[in-house]
Amino acid sequence: MSSKRSFPAAGPSQRQLRVGELIRRTLSDVLNRAEIHDPDLNRMSITVGEVSCSPDLKVATVYVMPLMGSVPVEDAIAALARNKHELRRRLSKEMVLKYAPDLRFARTKPSTGWTRRGACFPTRPSSAT
Repeated sequence: MSSKRSFPAAGPSQRQLRVGELIRRTLSDVLNRAEIHDPDLNRMSITVGEVSCSPDLKVATVYVMPLMGSVPVEDAIAALARNKHELRRRLSKEMVLKYAPDLRFARTKPSTGWTRRGACFPTRPSSAT
């Protein structure tokens, strides 16, 4: 009998979390410094909320949101997707990893904390005067 047992993972590993945070910080810096040669992307202020990596660290899903709703989320994701090869190249220059992960962009996941906070404060009924 084999002594190796396969258990489903409870969540991302410590390595996935560390690499995701490193990618998030690096992408934020690159976007903040406007180092990408796309004027449309450089005009946008984009917040990188979270990065989740696959278990083999070859695919990274980047959750983004335009700052203060300056542009539609779909436009920001399209601009990032157009420039994902250049972003990946910048990541590989600034990070020390065996492989530069393939970047996929998505809308920031809604925070459950905000929905719980909103439930604590009921809406005020409109007063008829």
